[in-house]
Amino acid sequence: MINPHGPDLDARTRRLLRTLIAQYLVDGEPVGSRTLSRSSGLDVSPATIRNIMADLEDAGLVSSPHTSAGRVPTPRGLRLFVDSLIELQPLPHDEMARLQRELPPGPTNTLDLLGNASTLLSAMTHFAGVVTVPRQADFPLRHIDFVPLPDARVLVILVFSDNQVQNRIVQLAQPLDSRELEEAANYLNAQFVGFRVDDIRAHLLAELREAGSELNRLLSSTMELATASFAPQAGGSDVLVSGQTNLMAYSELSNLQRLRELFDAFQQKNELLQLMEVCARAPGVRLFIGEESGFTALDGCSVVTASYGAQGRVLGAVGVIGPTRMAYERVIPVVQATAALLSDALNRAATTL
Repeated sequence: MINPHGPDLDARTRRLLRTLIAQYLVDGEPVGSRTLSRSSGLDVSPATIRNIMADLEDAGLVSSPHTSAGRVPTPRGLRLFVDSLIELQPLPHDEMARLQRELPPGPTNTLDLLGNASTLLSAMTHFAGVVTVPRQADFPLRHIDFVPLPDARVLVILVFSDNQVQNRIVQLAQPLDSRELEEAANYLNAQFVGFRVDDIRAHLLAELREAGSELNRLLSSTMELATASFAPQAGGSDVLVSGQTNLMAYSELSNLQRLRELFDAFQQKNELLQLMEVCARAPGVRLFIGEESGFTALDGCSVVTASYGAQGRVLGAVGVIGPTRMAYERVIPVVQATAALLSDALNRAATTL
C-alpha cells in the first residue's frame, strides 16, 4: 500500500505520477496507461503502469472518472505534486520585464498600485487576480493639515507615505482660528511624521498622562485636536478582484450554480477577505487546492497567494484564483514575483518620507 503523503513512493511511481499530472494539467483529459508508457520515458509495460495506477488510486492520489477512461489527479494528488514533484524555475525574463514595466516603482498611491497588480495577475494567468488592501493606518504619516470649519469643527487632512489622502472632520469643545491650527499642524508634523497612526495615538496618550494639568490652553487644544484626528476609524481591510469572468472559460467551473456561488463570493468579499488575511499572516507562498480553503464556493478552485509588505511589516496578500487544473509551476513564480515587486514599490515610497 502506498502512503498517500508521498514518502513511500519509489522513483518510478513518482515519475509516473508526475507525468500523469503534467499531462492532465495541459489538456484536462484522463490519462491512459499507454499514454503514460510513451510519455514517461520508462521502460515499463502498460500492464505494470495499470498496477501502479491502481495503487495510486487506492491511496487517493488519482481517480478514474469512467471505466477504462484513464485517470486524473485528485486534489490530494495535486497537493503532493505541488509540494514535492514539480521543480519551480525563476520567472522567464520576458514575464519579469512585463511585471517590472507595468508595476513601476515610481510615485503612485497604494490603491492604484494594488489595482494594477490584481489586473496584471489576471491578464498574465487568465484567472482571477486578488489582492488585499491594508488599512490606511498601516502606512506612516507624511503630512497633516487643518482647515477651520463653522461651529468649532475642523477638517483634518492626513497624507500618508503611500500618497493616499484621508479627510476627517472633528468637533472641538472650543474653536481654533487659522493661526492656532497652523501652529498645531506644525507641531504634529515636527513630532510625528514617519509614525503610523496607532503609534501616534499611543504617544499622544502618554504625553497627556505626563502633562496632566500643566497644559496651557493652546497646547491643550492641540492635544484635543490631535487625539480626535488620530482616533480609530470604522472599517478595515478590503480585497480587490480582477478578471472574474476569465473563470467562465474553464469547463471545470462551467456549472452555472457553481459560477453563481463563486461570483457571489467575489461580490460579498467577506469570506474571501478572511481567507486572504490568513494567507497574509504566513510568509512565502500559500496554496489551497479545492476544499483545503474551507470556503465552499472555492471547492473546485485553487488559490495561490504570497504576502507583501514594507519596512519589515506584512500589509496583505496578492494572488490568483483559478481551476485546480492550472500550470502551478508557472503561476507560483508569477505570484511570488508580483508580491516582491509590490513590496519593493511600497518600501521605496516609505523611504521618501
